[in-house]
Amino acid sequence: MKSNAADWSIGQLAARFGLGTHVLRHWEDAGLLIPVRDSAGRRRFGESDVTRVAVIVRSKAAGMSLERIRALLDGETADRHEVLTAHIRDLDRRMAEMTRSRDMTLHALRCRAHDVATCPNFAAGVADIIEGTAAPPQGPTGGDAQDA
Repeated sequence: MKSNAADWSIGQLAARFGLGTHVLRHWEDAGLLIPVRDSAGRRRFGESDVTRVAVIVRSKAAGMSLERIRALLDGETADRHEVLTAHIRDLDRRMAEMTRSRDMTLHALRCRAHDVATCPNFAAGVADIIEGTAAPPQGPTGGDAQDA
């Protein structure tokens, strides 16, 4: 593939990232991508679009909604700072949950109890949930299933 200004077709770009072309079209509809059109009206993507797709892919993998990704990519978004600060809080919460889950799983690997749920040390990993003192479960971003 060439790396000129707009030398990627939608199929090439989708294949590069292992995405369906419908995903790129959805991101275009959401305002995240604005490809140029050739004389036949076909979408053509340049290197800056490739970078944007990489940012979107990485951000989606981190649980960011398309709305938050739009704020990340658009420096002119009025509430950009608040949106990104909220995402950092979500990431911190999710990382803490993952650390607790990892610790619990490591304990289960080493535990001699046949049923680890009967092990007091293992059960301590979910005591906050049992006691109702854990933070209520939340989606990572407030995004919805349409955030392909």
